Amino acid sequence: MAGINRRPLPTGQVTALPNGREVIQTRRGSQVEVRPTGEVARVKLPDGRAASYHPNGQIRTIQTPNLRIDRGLRGERRIETERNGQRIVSEGRSRGYVERPYLNRGGRVYVQRTYWVEGHRQVCAYRDDYYHGTHYYRYEPVYYYHPAFYGYVYRPWGMEVRYDWGWDREPWHAYYGGYFRPEPVYPSAFMWLTDFLLIENLRLAYEARQDAQAQADYQADQQYQQYPPDQGYQSSSELSPEMKQAIAAEVQRQLDEERAAAQQPPPSPESYNPTAGPDTPPDALDPTHRLFIVSNSLTVSTTDGNECELSGGDLITRLDDTPGDDGKVRVSVMTGKQQDCSVGSTPLVAVNDLQEMHNDFHQQVDNGMQKLASQQGQSGIPRAPDVTTTPGEIPPPVPDGNVDSQLQAQETQASQAEVQVQQEVQADSDPNYQ
Repeated sequence: MAGINRRPLPTGQVTALPNGREVIQTRRGSQVEVRPTGEVARVKLPDGRAASYHPNGQIRTIQTPNLRIDRGLRGERRIETERNGQRIVSEGRSRGYVERPYLNRGGRVYVQRTYWVEGHRQVCAYRDDYYHGTHYYRYEPVYYYHPAFYGYVYRPWGMEVRYDWGWDREPWHAYYGGYFRPEPVYPSAFMWLTDFLLIENLRLAYEARQDAQAQADYQADQQYQQYPPDQGYQSSSELSPEMKQAIAAEVQRQLDEERAAAQQPPPSPESYNPTAGPDTPPDALDPTHRLFIVSNSLTVSTTDGNECELSGGDLITRLDDTPGDDGKVRVSVMTGKQQDCSVGSTPLVAVNDLQEMHNDFHQQVDNGMQKLASQQGQSGIPRAPDVTTTPGEIPPPVPDGNVDSQLQAQETQASQAEVQVQQEVQADSDPNYQ
């Protein structure tokens, strides 16, 4: 049996577990959990720090008292820290957010996330909910447009707009090749918003892939990990016109909900009942909502136990309406990339991850509406009758001002923790390791 990085398994007291795994108690006090097939699944160090591994031997997670690092199959790194009532999440060197509670209304808690994306801040609000004992967030708009602007979005523009996205001058386009092309003309706003969503997802996916490659190269230089080389983008299925129409239908569905909410009177304080809806299903399980755009790289397991990866811009369809005991549902992969989950496969995805995809979709629709409102009357886009807004049900949060420095400090802390844990793990299997 080969251990981590092809090193031999450590010696020590062996205990057999009911699930077929074994645990080795090493001479240094670590606990090494080994799969029935001989691969190391998890190592717990004497001080409580731990590392878990994918079946192929690559790091899956590293856990310290206040820090968690998740690694994808291609080296993508997600860092999460919780302290002083805040949650800090880094999704690459140029993307992350700081989350904290900012409002409690009638027992219902709202949190804010101040995002840092490529040097820009954006703050969003989320409602804290539970479903089957599991905690999740629901995106909450803090403003709506007036009816005239929604009508402008819904009605045909009466002209074919040729809009220059500048996409062919950006590096993500050269990387992803022929997977996606914007429409040549736009007769209405719906397809314009659809292309906006896809461009943003692929652009962020490209940035995340660049970060992952840099991380993978560093890990390989330190002889900790070997990740598959970046072979560029190769699609196993192109984004067909039918799929783009399906995304456009989801955009319209989202705007239908916003337009209906905008027409409702503001809720009274008495309507906020902390005991109402203690087990509210997330939007991700709405039977009428099945199509999702993957917004961040995600390692998932297939129904036969194998692992694969979904990445930004992939399209998946939810198959199950009710999650299993593990909180996951089956999805079908509609489009994929080389080294991603294959098209037609049915991996299991956590409902929380689907809800985050739904939140990102909703947030990007709002960002697209904001860009449409700011550019109306320019770049060929017809002038809109009214782009003013009205407040939503909750007041807009104030963005935090030190998000970038907190994310940078977290990246440094995570890199140090990752090196230290891997050095300790290697010391268990090699008495001469320095």
